[in-house]
Amino acid sequence: MAVDYTTHDGVAVITLNNPPVNGLGLATRAGIVAGMERAQNDPAITAIVLTGAGKAFSGGADITEFNSPKAMQEPTLATVIKTVENSAKPVVAAIHSVAMGGGLELALGAHYRLAAPGAQIALPEVKLGILPGAGGTQRLPRAIGLEAALNMIVTGAPVLSEKLAHHGLAQSGLFDELVEGDLGQAALAFARKVGAQQGPHPKVRERKIEHPNAEGFIQFARNSVAGLAKNFPAPLKCIDAVEAGVKNGFDKGLAFERECFVALVQTPESRALRHAFFGERAASKIPDVPADTPVREIARVGVIGAGTMGGGIAMNFINAGIPVTLLETKQEALDRGLATIRKNYEANVKKGKLKPEALEARMALITPTLSYDDLKNADLIVEAVFEELGVKEQVFRRLDEIARPGAILASNTSTLDVNRIAAFTKRPQDVVGMHFFSPANVMKLLEVVRGKETAKDVLATVMKLAKKIKKTAVVSGVCDGFIGNRMIEQYIRQALFMLDEGALPAQVDRAIEKFGFAMGPFRMSDLAGNDIGWAIRKRRYQEYPEMQYSKIADRLCETGRFGQKTGGGWYDYKAGDRTAYPSKRVDEMIVAYSKDTGIARRKIGDEEIVERLVFALVNEGAKILEEGIASKASDIDMVYLTGYGFPLYRGGPMLYADTVGLYNVERAIRRYAAQPNGHAWQLAPGIAELAAQGRGFNG
Repeated sequence: MAVDYTTHDGVAVITLNNPPVNGLGLATRAGIVAGMERAQNDPAITAIVLTGAGKAFSGGADITEFNSPKAMQEPTLATVIKTVENSAKPVVAAIHSVAMGGGLELALGAHYRLAAPGAQIALPEVKLGILPGAGGTQRLPRAIGLEAALNMIVTGAPVLSEKLAHHGLAQSGLFDELVEGDLGQAALAFARKVGAQQGPHPKVRERKIEHPNAEGFIQFARNSVAGLAKNFPAPLKCIDAVEAGVKNGFDKGLAFERECFVALVQTPESRALRHAFFGERAASKIPDVPADTPVREIARVGVIGAGTMGGGIAMNFINAGIPVTLLETKQEALDRGLATIRKNYEANVKKGKLKPEALEARMALITPTLSYDDLKNADLIVEAVFEELGVKEQVFRRLDEIARPGAILASNTSTLDVNRIAAFTKRPQDVVGMHFFSPANVMKLLEVVRGKETAKDVLATVMKLAKKIKKTAVVSGVCDGFIGNRMIEQYIRQALFMLDEGALPAQVDRAIEKFGFAMGPFRMSDLAGNDIGWAIRKRRYQEYPEMQYSKIADRLCETGRFGQKTGGGWYDYKAGDRTAYPSKRVDEMIVAYSKDTGIARRKIGDEEIVERLVFALVNEGAKILEEGIASKASDIDMVYLTGYGFPLYRGGPMLYADTVGLYNVERAIRRYAAQPNGHAWQLAPGIAELAAQGRGFNG
């Protein structure tokens, strides 16, 4: 049963019981209405308590019903709230733990609200590109005042219940009582008291929105939000809906809220945000690894290498309270690594994000060492040594000798063959890739690389651990570059070909940044270091002699222009200034290269730049899906949203391709394949197949 109904001395208690967060799915909604009717028809009942079982009052909409007909089937949430609000017998909402989205809207429909301290109260719909669609934009301003409500609705941020009690936020009449003790008993006592009183009982909808200058404040809010939310329509629509309630009253405001909700659900931005929301949850589900797979305990971690990556990786674990043994080959490197970790934490202390005593507690979790023997008790060992197979071989042969049986051995390799690395040990089932992204203590993405012999419990353990260290983990099969770097190589390849054909770095970067990327390919290359790409290309020339590349980037590197760190790359840089200034010298070198290679330069438009860069990602992503390197399109999108700065409001490369339509993607790729450098485009068969069926990567 999604809803329990009990009676206690004249009070009916309707308890939402739909774990884990009492989502308001169809069965729950129907159960509430049935409970309300039963209470109305029982003359012995004088009042009703509405509460939630387990760890929530209600987390809102049932996400499993999103985009399904059930979400709109009667009784809708609006019908449920109307039933509660119009009850002849008083309804008391007893709120604990979580009241979010539709859960808070339901509570606002009750006549009275009691809350336990520490409950998270929020209307987070804006984070999915929509707005509260069951009266939230109308009732919350009437309950807690215009300013506080608008702030909650536009940010979607949770507020603790005690801040919304009478003595908290100004004008807050959200809770009639804040209950320190037993909430259930307090709610029953409160319900008996109000049940004995003559109605009518108070309705939030009948309150006035008090504000000395509502019009001025709404305009101020609109101006503040416009700049921050320029690619997202929902925050401004939230303001519009609240304003409609202020100007035109509750009923007209409610009708306008509904119109806005229906319009926002259809926007590509909302589709992208919902896709990201579900994609993140789906990424942790591996088709052949059941959810109940037993996991190994990870109580202590070893990290090999105290450089930029190793230090960042270690910080992830100590932030989660997991002790780390940090191994280096030389004392000087170890000291430098520890100093960098401390400096990172000190920066957080300065910003007020960390207390000084917390800094010391975290540093105390690190055991520095120069001896492999100190890794004997580690449950997981992550190596972050130089990206060269011979170096990895030495490390893994040594780990095989000293690591305890059952310890997980992980490589932070970004491109190398995890199967070959696993073969350096007698325990390939315990070896996995854990590819962190730089800076490892900041970037959310973790590519979990599954070798052909990686055990299922190893995968399950690493995925669970990723959640603990607040990473979005995506499983990749073994191939050169895994998901992210394999795709980015084709993106960079197209960017370089466009320089040969007529574009310049600043134009390419400007076009893709206008599309929404955090950084264009040439600014990104200068930041990472052009020598890194050069080393990868040299390896490519040997391994894939048949693959054609532009050599313009090699010519740049031969002049020693490795990017920001050398004061010049694709752009010029000034000391202490990270601004990328277009370089006349580099532009002249690019034009000269085209002439030397016999390529006639032409004007390349921004639309072509964006299509060639993004569709290069899409085409390679489609091949990755066909080969089973990624198990689903949304996994690829999560890699790009959390690790490569793809614009969130476009939902990732694969969803963007669906939005454009695969028929149009296919036509564009065929068109570019017929141009100079068209050899770089081998259309992925999956694109043509899906386009022919009128389908997309995401159904």
